[in-house]
Amino acid sequence: MSPVFPMLTVLTMFYYICLRRRARTATRGEMMNSHRTIESNSRASPLNTEVVQYAKEVVDFSSHYGSENSMSYTMWNLAGVPNVFPSSGDFTQTAVFRTYGTWWDQCPSASLPFKRTPPNFQSQDYVELTFEQQVYPTAVHVLETYHPGAVIRILACSANPYSPIPPAEVRWEILWSERPTKVNASQARQFKPCIKQINFPTNLIRLEINSSLLDYYTELDAVVLHGTKDKPVLSLKTSLIDMNDLEDEDYEEKDGCGMDSLNKKFSSTALREGPNNGYFDKLPYELIQLILNHLTLPDLCRLAQTCKLLNQHCCDPLQYIHLNLQPYWAKLNDTSLEFLQARCTLVQWLNLSWTGNRGFISVAGFSRFLKVCGSELVRLELSCSHFLNETCLEIISEMCPNLQDLNLSSCDKLPPQAFNHIAKLCSLKRLVLYRTKVEQTALLSILNFCSELQHLSLGSCVMIEDYDVIASMIGAKCKKLRTLDLWRCKDITEKGIAELASGCPLLEELDLGWCPTLQSSTGCFARLARQLPNLQKLFLTANRSVCDTDIEELACNCTRLRQLDILVQGVGCHCVFVEERLQPSS
Repeated sequence: MSPVFPMLTVLTMFYYICLRRRARTATRGEMMNSHRTIESNSRASPLNTEVVQYAKEVVDFSSHYGSENSMSYTMWNLAGVPNVFPSSGDFTQTAVFRTYGTWWDQCPSASLPFKRTPPNFQSQDYVELTFEQQVYPTAVHVLETYHPGAVIRILACSANPYSPIPPAEVRWEILWSERPTKVNASQARQFKPCIKQINFPTNLIRLEINSSLLDYYTELDAVVLHGTKDKPVLSLKTSLIDMNDLEDEDYEEKDGCGMDSLNKKFSSTALREGPNNGYFDKLPYELIQLILNHLTLPDLCRLAQTCKLLNQHCCDPLQYIHLNLQPYWAKLNDTSLEFLQARCTLVQWLNLSWTGNRGFISVAGFSRFLKVCGSELVRLELSCSHFLNETCLEIISEMCPNLQDLNLSSCDKLPPQAFNHIAKLCSLKRLVLYRTKVEQTALLSILNFCSELQHLSLGSCVMIEDYDVIASMIGAKCKKLRTLDLWRCKDITEKGIAELASGCPLLEELDLGWCPTLQSSTGCFARLARQLPNLQKLFLTANRSVCDTDIEELACNCTRLRQLDILVQGVGCHCVFVEERLQPSS
């Protein structure tokens, strides 16, 4: 072989590495009020023209610390240029999610986790942002100003939210992902992960968050999208090569076994006809079912193609008693539900949170699924499922007579009249209406007919006119109530608290954070302490009237108290009672 060929091979590899590094490196420059264009000095080619732009709008999110009627600590602060960066600290002009740490999962109101959740899916919150121009992303920078490290995934969408023409296909592509890691610093930083190139332009970026390892709330100031208007040279081949693609645990299933191929796999009839099953078919049916119960949904799809015996086991409705479809939100559609339908006739727990948005799931598709699979449902998670409308809630009320647990958190596009149908679900024990448009009349009807309620979340429900009336109805009808979230209830007073405390003696958790109309001088907090001895969690966040007498009453009467959020001399303090001793956790 001629010595020229090895030299050409080395040069080709070197050229590829240089191009790859160049494509992944975002150009930095001074910040301006809107997007700007940077011309490369090396070549005067359109391929090197880079657009740098800040988010134009926040179009969707799962939760935020702030109020629906203000800008302080809300996700809407992510739009536009930085308000705080490069400064560090706690600023109201930043975006803050509702929770942090692991204490949230240790509250009495915490739900049990779903089985079969892929270990790689650890997202707890998300926010979606749009940008002015569609570009091929070369970098995404997140400006974190306080307790960084919560961002674990960044995705791009092919749909243009500003286009008047609906897209024929909507694709989501992961630009970067990583397991939650501890960042041992609370100072501001510009987070610049090395992203993967994609072969479509985007102006819709999604950040997914996990705050479980944080010592306090993370605060985000802005998101910067770098990209080119023209498709990069490497986009067709090397842009799709990424070291993360080679990880066996990537739950997006790079080999085509993700949710987008569930339809093909469940409906596949081309099963392998082997000469024998190696005595596997000699095992008891129940034992095989128990073994398969440890597999994730895509793994069941793969296994169903191996032989008729395992296909029978993988399609057994007993394998779908608990069905968590949230990890596959980016691919799940009407066709997926249709193929799952025959296998979910016995489903009891169903998680469709985050799914169906942008036309992936239709009202008709959801209705067909529930008509077949709703009779045994006990728990239904629909957080941030924006395809829901009044018809969907009507179908739920008719087809799910045994439903005990309903989560509609952040379904803020549901019309107020839709919530009237929930009153038909008389067996409800848990109802989450955080950030919804439920109105007072509908809620009073729900409380009147759903007297078995044990867990109720009404945080940030801005359409309710008089929380004293609601609290009075809760005290009169919900005698079994154990947890109540009244976060940011704008007008509840000591009268409502008195009715609540006297009527719900079993309360273990009460969130009265950011309720400005409650004043310690009325004795309402001391009364709570005396009448609710079972309290384990009490949030009085941002209430400046809490005094020493209130704390003494809590210490004397609430011996089971574990979580207390109060404001001490203008400084927030989240405290934990452990072994009857008060210890600050932050």
